[in-house]
Amino acid sequence: MNQSFIAIEGNIGAGKTTLASMLAQELSGQLILEEFADNSFLQNFYSEPEKFAFPLEMSFLAARYRQLSDEIHNKNHNKLIISDYHIEKSLLFATVNLQNDELKLYQSFFSIISSQLRYPDLLVYLNNTPTDSLHNIKLRNREFEQNIGHHYLTSIHETYHSEVGKFKAGKVLIINTSHLDFVNKQTDYEVIRDSIIRELSISTC
Repeated sequence: MNQSFIAIEGNIGAGKTTLASMLAQELSGQLILEEFADNSFLQNFYSEPEKFAFPLEMSFLAARYRQLSDEIHNKNHNKLIISDYHIEKSLLFATVNLQNDELKLYQSFFSIISSQLRYPDLLVYLNNTPTDSLHNIKLRNREFEQNIGHHYLTSIHETYHSEVGKFKAGKVLIINTSHLDFVNKQTDYEVIRDSIIRELSISTC
C-alpha cells in the first residue's frame, strides 16, 4: 500500500475524521485532516445560509486545493496517505448550497482546480442515516454546528447517495455504518479496516 491514497467520505458527523485518524495510526499512514475550524464563513453560513453559501464554498475549495496540493503533490511520500475528505465533496456541497448563476460560476472554478489534483486510489464512503449524523453532531457539541437540522443533513445524504459513485477514484467502497460502532467496538473497526485493506490491494495490484 506504499504511496497509495485513501479518501474517507460521508455526511457531516459520519465519522470521517475519526476513522481516518484510526487508520493512519494503525497503518502508519500520512494523515490529512480538513482544516474546517479555520474557515471564518462557517458559523455565519449556518446562521444565514443564503448570504454566506458562496463565500463559504469558495473558501473551502481554495483551502482544500492548497492542502491537498501541498501534502500530496509537493511532498515526497513513501507511505500510505489517508485523508478525511475527497476534493469532489466541494462540488457536492456546492450543489446543495448554491443556486443558478452562483453554482455555474462555482462549477467553472471547480473544474479548473480539481483537474490539477491527484484523485484517491480508494474512496471509502461511510453511509449512515441523517438521524445518525444528527446524533453524532449533538454528541461532539461543536458550537457552530448546533443549528444544523435534519432537513439539511437529509439533503446532503441524498446528494451523496446519487453522486458518490461518480466521484473520481481508482475504486469506491461503500460501507453501511448505521449498525457499526467503530469508535467503541474494536471488532466493528476491524470489519471496516479489513474491507479497506482488501479493496485497496485489489485496486493497486
